[in-house]
Amino acid sequence: MHRGGLFITGTDTEVGKTRVAAALCLAFAAAGYRVAAMKPVASGCEMTPAGLRNADALALLQAMTVRADYSEVNPYAFEPAIAPHIAAREANRHVDLAVLDRSYERLRLRSDIIVVEGAGGWLAPIDDTHTFADLAVRWNLDVVLVVGLRLGCLNHALLSVEAIERRGLKLCGWIGNSVDLGFERRAQNVATLQDRIVAPCLADIPYLPASDSVELSKELMNVAAELNLKPSTVSYP
Repeated sequence: MHRGGLFITGTDTEVGKTRVAAALCLAFAAAGYRVAAMKPVASGCEMTPAGLRNADALALLQAMTVRADYSEVNPYAFEPAIAPHIAAREANRHVDLAVLDRSYERLRLRSDIIVVEGAGGWLAPIDDTHTFADLAVRWNLDVVLVVGLRLGCLNHALLSVEAIERRGLKLCGWIGNSVDLGFERRAQNVATLQDRIVAPCLADIPYLPASDSVELSKELMNVAAELNLKPSTVSYP
């Protein structure tokens, strides 16, 4: 029986969303759940003999436990490392939400939990009119916000939380991830976020650029056990 789904978003690009998403997949799997994952639209892909492949999507594919084709995990892959909607436009391709819905539904039906990772931040566009936030709403997903702990994170995090809550979705919590070794007053910034964000701080990750998702998953075992995901009640337009 499908238990629910999570949408992993971040305060910006390169804040550790993939590492967190893959670690949560591994933590849920260790708890005995069938886990699927998805990176609906990705740019910055490399050409391989099998076609364009995205490193984030491959990490999710490796971390999940249900069998799936790469095209289900990452239906839209673009080569330039630029905003996905611009990459799609330059490739003369239209991101069809119905295609994303079908991939999501196939993965959802085969899993207990599905973890969907966005690209960039909460309102990063996927086409001329839709954003990744629209996908989270469309699929009725609970949200985890990854906060890149660096100068400017307070504004980015608080704006993201406000935008998530305005969409009517449940913010399960936020994860602080240190991305700048020289970030001054780190503890004070984390304390400010804890004071101002109602949702709990699920984890506070130190600056560990060499650590992998397997190592991080051990730290997130309790997080995975405590998340009370709402049952999936998707109704596609």
